[in-house]
Order: sequence, then C-alpha cells, then structure tokens
Amino acid sequence: MLIGNALYFACSGFLPVAARHNTAGLDLGLVVDFWFCLVVLGVLKFWYRRKKPSRDPR
Repeated sequence: MLIGNALYFACSGFLPVAARHNTAGLDLGLVVDFWFCLVVLGVLKFWYRRKKPSRDPR
C-alpha cells in the first residue's frame, strides 16, 4: 500500500538503524515496511466495515 510505504519512510528517521530498509536486498527494514502496510490495510478495512450500513433482516 502506498500509504503504508509513505508512513514508513516518514518514520524511518526515527526507527532504529536495524529497522531501516537497505536497498541491497532483504532485511529487517523490509519486514517493518511490510508491517506498516498491513496495519494500514487493517485500519482501512475496519473503517470501511464500520462505515457500511448493516442490513437487518427483520
């Protein structure tokens, strides 16, 4: 998700050195970036489900 990546790169200056992404390959920073994307996806899904009107069969 683009929003998750933007948040990760905005916060990357505050993250420990081990959690920063290195362009050389797979590292912990890539995992942290993926985690940011999953959190954003979860928040968006939760928000969408809460906003959607429920259908009451009564």
